[in-house]
Parts: sequence; structure tokens; C-alpha cells
Amino acid sequence: MGILNLTPDSFSDGGRFNAPDAALQRVHEMLDNGTDILDIGGESTRPGAAEVSVEEEITRTVPVIDAIRTSGLQVPISIDTRKAPVATAALAAGAQVVNDISGLQFDPGLAQVAADTGAPMILMHSQGLPETMQDDPRYDHVLLDVYDALETAIQQAEAAGMQRDQIMVDPGIGFGKRDPHNLALLSRVSLFHALGCPILLGVSRKGMIGRLAGVEPPEARGPASAAVGLWAISQGIQMLRVHDIEVHRQMISLWSAASGTGSEGETGA
Repeated sequence: MGILNLTPDSFSDGGRFNAPDAALQRVHEMLDNGTDILDIGGESTRPGAAEVSVEEEITRTVPVIDAIRTSGLQVPISIDTRKAPVATAALAAGAQVVNDISGLQFDPGLAQVAADTGAPMILMHSQGLPETMQDDPRYDHVLLDVYDALETAIQQAEAAGMQRDQIMVDPGIGFGKRDPHNLALLSRVSLFHALGCPILLGVSRKGMIGRLAGVEPPEARGPASAAVGLWAISQGIQMLRVHDIEVHRQMISLWSAASGTGSEGETGA
């Protein structure tokens, strides 16, 4: 899953691809490098980020989705949003998947939007809102607490009419979690297979990567991000959400060849 941020304030690439023309050029680059699905977002959810209005989020995302579809590209598109009206507008413009970083905590109506349209949904775990989520996150047992919260979110989506095979889960690395929490989740990430849903992992360029690898600029964290991604793939994780498509494609290709898990030339990120 390739990340396309349409925000002025995302931690890694804010403001670079806001205009439809720049975004479309970036999409072509991402596809050339091996992107399988685009994740398009119009609201930064980095630590400390302020909420964006529904109207602004739609204004940022829908014209780009429309430009992608008007250009004839059929790549699957995920709308990265916490808000039902934004998801509704994005799906109408040509998106096909809803990616909710709040796990239905922010706007429970998102589940009904997905159920009514038949759109698959990604449910991510987070604790608190982006504005304050890193102030003092606490867990009794982070692995089990996150597991239980995701199970609750899945049940909430099913109650709205979704089937479990339409749902993917994400443990939410860095969202209301400090490094010991993140590392505990990564070390036992295979536990989440017991939820009966595919698993997405998003660690690309995050602060934890920079701290552990000793790399300050976010744009220089691609190789270290891919190293964590390979660990996750070895644990059966089905999808990685990444910025640096080419770096991940190369590493996955070599890992697949060396481990005997993929055919020659098989790629994915």
C-alpha cells in the first residue's frame, strides 16, 4: 500500500502532492515502483495534529481521486479518513476501501457507510486523538489490550452489516503508544491472525524507526522501515503501508527469493 498524503502538514511529505497534477504524477511514479493499492488521506494524524473539517478533507481528496479515475487508472484506492461523510464522497469519486485510523472510535457511522456500499474496511487501533495521543499512553497489557479493542471494532462493523472477510486490522504502531508498546506489538504481531482478518502494518518513516535506527530525517528512514516490514512479512502480515515503494519492493523481492516464498520477479509492497 503506497501512501499519498494530500496535506500541508504530514510529518514526512506534507504539501508536496496537494494539487491534482502533482498528485497524479506521484501516482504514476508509485505505480511504476510497484504499488498495489493507493492510500489517499487529506488529514494528518501525526502526533499533535489538529482535526481538519469534513469540508476541507473532501476538498483535498476528492479532486485527486477524480483525477486518477479520469486519467483511466484503475489502481485500487483506499480513503484514509475517520469521518463518514468524507468516506462517502471519496467512494462516490472512485475510491473502493475505507481506512479508519480510529477503529470506529471517532465516527461509528463509518461502519454503516462501508456496509451500505460494500467497501472493505481497515480498522486500526489508536488510543486517544492525534492532538494528545502521545502525552501519556498507558496499557495494562498492550498486546492483549490492542487485540481486545480490535475485536470490539470488528464486532461493531459486523453489527452494521459487514462480513469479517471484508475487514482488515492494523495494530496502529505509534498511535497512542510509546516505543516499548510498539516493540511489544511487533514482537508478537502474529497474535492478531487469531482475529480472523488480514493484517496491515504501517511503520513507514515513523518516529520509532528514526529513534531505533538513529536516523533523524523522515525521508531517510526507508531502509530501516523496510527491515521492520520484512520482519512483519515473516510473521504472515499481508500488507505493508509504506512511503518508499522502490526500497520495499527490492527488499521484498530479495527476501522472497532467498526464503523461497515467491517466484522470480514477484513483487509487492
